[in-house]
Amino acid sequence: MAKTNTAKLTWKGKNLHFRGKLGSGYEFDVSGQSNAENGGSAMEFFLAGVAGCTAMDVVHVLRKKRENVSDVEIEISGVRADEIPSVYTEVDILYIVRGKNVSAKAVEQAIELSQTKYCSASIMFKQAGATVRTDFRIEEMG
Repeated sequence: MAKTNTAKLTWKGKNLHFRGKLGSGYEFDVSGQSNAENGGSAMEFFLAGVAGCTAMDVVHVLRKKRENVSDVEIEISGVRADEIPSVYTEVDILYIVRGKNVSAKAVEQAIELSQTKYCSASIMFKQAGATVRTDFRIEEMG
C-alpha cells in the first residue's frame, strides 16, 4: 500500500511568512524572505529534505556493513535556473563520514545505493533533469 505524507501551511498574515506543520506533528516556519527569524525558503527545505533522505540511507548501509561510524554530516548546495520556474539544475552533495577505520569502498557503495535505489528525493532531482554530483571524505576519529 502506498504511503501518504501530509503537510499544512498557514499564512501568518504578513509578507510571505507561513507556519508549517507536517503530518508527524513537527512544526516549522517557511518564508519568501528566508532568514533566521522568518524561517527557511521552500527551496532550502527541499535541499534539506534531499540531504536528510540520503544521510539516513548512508548511515543505515554503513551500519549494516558494520563500519565503525561515529558521525555523518551532509553538505548540500544547489544551483537554480535563472528563468521561472527556477528549478534546481545542479546539486552537489558532500558526505563527511567520521569514525574509526571506515572503509572508503563501503562509503562509496553506501552513497551509490542511496543515489540509485533508496533516496527518493535524490532520484526525483535526477528524474527532473538536475545534475547531481556526490563526493565524500572520511575523517578518522580516535
